[in-house]
Amino acid sequence: MTSAIAGWRVLVPRGGPWGRAVAARLVEHGAVPVVAPLVDFAPTEDAAELAAGLGRLAAGDVDWLVVTSATTAGLLEGVAVPATTRIAAVGPATAAALAEAGLRVDFVPSSDFSADAIVAEWPGGTGSRILLPQSAIAEPTLAEGLRAAGNRVDTVAAYRTIGVHVAPEIVAEVQSGAIRAILVTSGSVAHEVAAQLAPISPGTMIACIGPRTAAAASAAGLEVGAIAEQQTVESLILSIIQPAEARP
Repeated sequence: MTSAIAGWRVLVPRGGPWGRAVAARLVEHGAVPVVAPLVDFAPTEDAAELAAGLGRLAAGDVDWLVVTSATTAGLLEGVAVPATTRIAAVGPATAAALAEAGLRVDFVPSSDFSADAIVAEWPGGTGSRILLPQSAIAEPTLAEGLRAAGNRVDTVAAYRTIGVHVAPEIVAEVQSGAIRAILVTSGSVAHEVAAQLAPISPGTMIACIGPRTAAAASAAGLEVGAIAEQQTVESLILSIIQPAEARP
């Protein structure tokens, strides 16, 4: 059966392995992926803080290492993690990236794959010493939730998220309506979409990878047309297929 998004030009806002994986899945549905990275990642501005956190990890002073993105997982390749330290990943993609980095994963939420799910399903009880390396602009939701559960959480900035200028022809495609859908994967991507691509054609669907990203997109002035139920590639693509099927 022909997919409802066959022939659609869909903007994929990140490159690298994630962007390639999304592009491949879109092609399977007959869509045309337009990979145009809007954000990139740069080293943290406080390398000493990160080094100190990883030093405590290597010394065995951490009960749980909590990883919330594949970007952070990649930065941990070669880092010594003691056998006494357990590792939590926010979802399957992050768990896979940790495995590629040579690190085992002890816990992944059973559903939702979000900060809220980690807190809700937290297996570490109370009193755990937790190291949470993350983006310098990460929301405090996860750290606050784990602290409220009675744990000691040490957050460190592992990297910075920076905007990337897109080519003028991509902007023209979005504004003309040639791009049928834009995938929004984070608040920082939402900000760049609004800053670089507006005014967006009314017929272009803005699809967000979860309610928090959707809220950030709305705050940035974007009209959200679809929200993925789970923070996965499959759910994000399904979020544009379902409303497309419902269109006359």
